[in-house]
Amino acid sequence: MQKFVNRTKELETLEKQYDSSESSLVVVYGRRRVGKTALLTEFLKSHTDSIYFLATEESELQNLNYFKSQVAEFTGNELLRAATVDWPTVFKTLLAHKTESKKVIVFDEFQYIGQSNSAFPSVLQKIWDTLLKDANIMLVLCGSLVSLMKSQTLDYGSPLYGRRRAQIKLKQIPFKHYHEFYEGKSDNELLPFYAVTGGVPKYIETFQGYDDIYSAIRENILNTQSFLYEEPYFLLQKEVSEIGSYFSLIKAIAMGNRKLSEIAAFLEVKQTNLTKYLKVLMDLDLVEREVPVTESAPEKSKSGLYRITDNYIAFWFRYVYPYRAYLEKGEMDYVLAEIKKGFVENYASFVYEDVCREKMLELSAAGKWEFHFDKVGRYWGAKAGEIDIVAIDSAGAHLVLGECKYTKSPKGLNVLHKLQEKSEVMQRLTGATSVSFVIFSTAGYTQGLLDEANRNPALSLY
Repeated sequence: MQKFVNRTKELETLEKQYDSSESSLVVVYGRRRVGKTALLTEFLKSHTDSIYFLATEESELQNLNYFKSQVAEFTGNELLRAATVDWPTVFKTLLAHKTESKKVIVFDEFQYIGQSNSAFPSVLQKIWDTLLKDANIMLVLCGSLVSLMKSQTLDYGSPLYGRRRAQIKLKQIPFKHYHEFYEGKSDNELLPFYAVTGGVPKYIETFQGYDDIYSAIRENILNTQSFLYEEPYFLLQKEVSEIGSYFSLIKAIAMGNRKLSEIAAFLEVKQTNLTKYLKVLMDLDLVEREVPVTESAPEKSKSGLYRITDNYIAFWFRYVYPYRAYLEKGEMDYVLAEIKKGFVENYASFVYEDVCREKMLELSAAGKWEFHFDKVGRYWGAKAGEIDIVAIDSAGAHLVLGECKYTKSPKGLNVLHKLQEKSEVMQRLTGATSVSFVIFSTAGYTQGLLDEANRNPALSLY
């Protein structure tokens, strides 16, 4: 990354474990290119008595030899470099070396060693229990293959289960930090970039220097020579075995089939055949099941809809995957023209709704209202149609209803009136005794709506 973007919470977690007087094992994981290595590099800048080891997909023995060489250099023990030793011996040598401060050992892409030898987590567990746990050392296990990191370090069946003192699941950068990459751009100018790059630092940096989102898409995604063109294959091929089945499923959702019955019909398979694939995608944080925020038992709701949670994956499967034949023939201009037809109305506008819901949480935390929400989401159903924002304070029986308008024309009183028409039904559904309204618009508001906001303290405009 050209500039380390604010990861205050994650850095504080690492520092807390470092400052502990006891040994600590920390697990850091998340999808590729989300900034895990950048986070650890930033942390290690102030902790020089450290070893950063990047595991490879080679054999366990090769990784042992690479780690042994780093330990030999760190300790100045040249005999170790030439010796034939095992993992415990290398760690013993490392522990015997005196340092001025607490040692930090980082195993990046840790899952590769366990992948080459399934017994390695057991080996490390024994090393931790017999050597490291009482040595006042900090061991960080980091990895980008989410399913393997979970099975090797976090799941109940892992030999390392119960040893970690903290875990960090690093996620994409929120929209509120985008200005740190694109200085001088307004939120409206940044939104199309967020809709495509989705908070992944590597993708964001690739799009830097472009004022026009379509030029950035053409050069960095539609170009078959660009790394982003094949990116979803690299993201999924090591996580799943039947990549074709998963691609078809994600494509179905990206094309607007969000009910389980719709997905099954699109793929011409039984609904029961999809559950295991959907569970894997949800475990990978690529897909989520969304229910109306008013549901009291979400897991039992029959109103569930599936959505892709990763903006880049959603964009790629909607606008690249179906057009690969054209792109392979070099017809980028044709595909770009197809993207322009519906990018704003049928794609970016839905991302804008997510941004607005994030903003609601920020406003609540900042004390915008005299109450705080315990639920923020959206509603759809026969009783009140669709509502972009429903924020509920269950304890205080407060309710906020909102609309998000990604548009070129100012929004007027009719938007407020539609929300007001739905408010009585929503109050009955939630048990709220008071209701407020919020409207987000990228194109501003008519004078009539502005005047109403000045008169009505229950209405907020953003």
